[in-house]
Amino acid sequence: MARYRDAVCRLCRREGAKLFLKGDRCYKPACPIEKRGTQPPGQHGNSLRRGKALVGYGQQLREKQKVKRIYFILEGQFRNYFERAARMKGITGENLLFLLERRLDNAVYRAGFSTSRRQARQLVNHGHILVNDRKVDIPSYQVKPGDTITVKESSRKNAHIEGAWQTASGRGRPSWISANGDMTARVISLPVRDDIDRLINEQLIVELYSK
Repeated sequence: MARYRDAVCRLCRREGAKLFLKGDRCYKPACPIEKRGTQPPGQHGNSLRRGKALVGYGQQLREKQKVKRIYFILEGQFRNYFERAARMKGITGENLLFLLERRLDNAVYRAGFSTSRRQARQLVNHGHILVNDRKVDIPSYQVKPGDTITVKESSRKNAHIEGAWQTASGRGRPSWISANGDMTARVISLPVRDDIDRLINEQLIVELYSK
């Protein structure tokens, strides 16, 4: 499977916004966005945006790339989610975001078991996460209301998991996930649009794929 192996902070700078890919570092002054601003990476990064406001296709493409990078998934996976969202009842753009939010790796991150989605995916892949007391090691698994997400008993002393859990309240949890003190989270409802970054303009993605 293809994997992104370059510095993830470059992705934030390329999109001109914090994508929270580096965990706790994104909340500190050491974040490259804080130190260097939204200048794109590379030798000629500053010239890429000088006097060149994105419109039309360029704007749509950048929005798609931003959302794809926020959830840290590949191009083919993203397209499959869009096609699935288009077949569902309701607003296609919102359906797309709801499907991405319900991924198990995202739910693990949102519940507070990790400080980034990339770290959450690793926890799922390595078998640290249980859903309804059964090990699930598929990051794309879709959680549903009533599901209980826990950390395997033998993994609860993991320093990364403990650290993420202790700082989770500072990062905040969405309304569709509740958590208690024993490293247990419960999906209490389906995600709603207000739980998802308001800076995402999903309509641009729909326009891109509808051409």
